Amino acid sequence: MDLYLCEPVGPFPAGAGAAFNTFTTKKDVSPQPVPVIPAGKLRLGSKIMIRANGEYSTTATPTLVWGLWFGTRAAVIAGDLALSSAITTPSGSAALPWTMEWDGIVTAIGTAGTIQGQGNLMQGLTATTLSTFPIPISAGARAVASFDTTIERAIGVSATWNASSASNSITTYDLRVLILN
Repeated sequence: MDLYLCEPVGPFPAGAGAAFNTFTTKKDVSPQPVPVIPAGKLRLGSKIMIRANGEYSTTATPTLVWGLWFGTRAAVIAGDLALSSAITTPSGSAALPWTMEWDGIVTAIGTAGTIQGQGNLMQGLTATTLSTFPIPISAGARAVASFDTTIERAIGVSATWNASSASNSITTYDLRVLILN
């Protein structure tokens, strides 16, 4: 008899993550430590739910690519679960809210595991207005191949600015990963 549960994935950060700025390549912006799915934990049909939120600030109108990644416990990015398009941010924004939600299902396990998923990014345009964007941005990107389920897999939040500035900052307050069944 199988037992079906909803399990939060730890370890769990004790607080919000650091504010990251002055970068223009994909960077882990997760609170530390990042959640880690143990080796062999996922099975065919397992559901994964990811929720993250925080704030960002800008100078001028840089573009920002938001993402959810998988990789190692040391926060080394091995691949992407979902990426947004390059989104032009409001000029001179200060501490605007953002939230990402993504749901996936494991459709193949083993060293050639696959997860099919989609979600959305809600990015603050003002302190009281959000705009919603799909993640990932194409149907072809919804199937994440090469997700090896035989090894532990960390999950995190990534960001990529197109312009380096101390004012282009992103902070992740919370990152939650849940496994259903």
